[in-house]
Amino acid sequence: MMNKITDTVKHLIIINALLFLVTKFVFPPLQDLFALHFPQNPDFGYWQYFTHMFMHSQQSFTHIAFNMFGLWMFGSPLEQMWGKNKFIFFYLSAGLGAGLIYTAVNYFQFNSTYNDLINLGLQDSSIQNLLSTGSYNSDILAQISEKKLSAFYHIFNTPAVGASGAIYGILVAFGMSFPNSKLALIFFPVPIAAKYFIPVLIAIDLFSGVTGFSIFGAGVAHFAHVGGALIGLLIMLYWKQNQFKRWDK
Repeated sequence: MMNKITDTVKHLIIINALLFLVTKFVFPPLQDLFALHFPQNPDFGYWQYFTHMFMHSQQSFTHIAFNMFGLWMFGSPLEQMWGKNKFIFFYLSAGLGAGLIYTAVNYFQFNSTYNDLINLGLQDSSIQNLLSTGSYNSDILAQISEKKLSAFYHIFNTPAVGASGAIYGILVAFGMSFPNSKLALIFFPVPIAAKYFIPVLIAIDLFSGVTGFSIFGAGVAHFAHVGGALIGLLIMLYWKQNQFKRWDK
């Protein structure tokens, strides 16, 4: 069951791979057009909540490789069990939800720092200059930390890409559907049951998002991961409660 790739999963992997190659070698501006920008950024578009989950970082092949491996490994058993329509609905819902929750968390953090800067007496033009160039009067460091100002700048300027939010939703569904399946990782090769491994993985992302200390490295959208997992959990609980077991295949 784990080794056979299903049709929808295969098509999703092909779409992701094609877009990765097109943005890397044929038309790089597509990356910025489809990536999810902060809503107040002039490059933001509502379509990006959908398109960002099909884009991946051009800096490293490992980003798309790990995501597509997770989609194949955990998505195929779910599509076999659910059928195509139900799987597509779940996958897209988790990805969209991840983007919305990620934006909501960023919006809260951004507005908190923005209000702090206004309360310090900064003019809107000075704040816009900070967001455009990353430069500011060092005197404000007496009131606001450099870490907080850096986060303020990066929230505004750093777009999010990747299928990770949707994959985390898939992980939750897999863990709830196949709780005793044994999983092993390269850095921890001892097999662990999915019902233990997946909650721990999500807890690490939540800890990293709250504290800013990431064991996965820089540039990881932890709250997108947590958001996708949360949406996946809510859908699974709803389906379980309402006996929503089958869709047309």
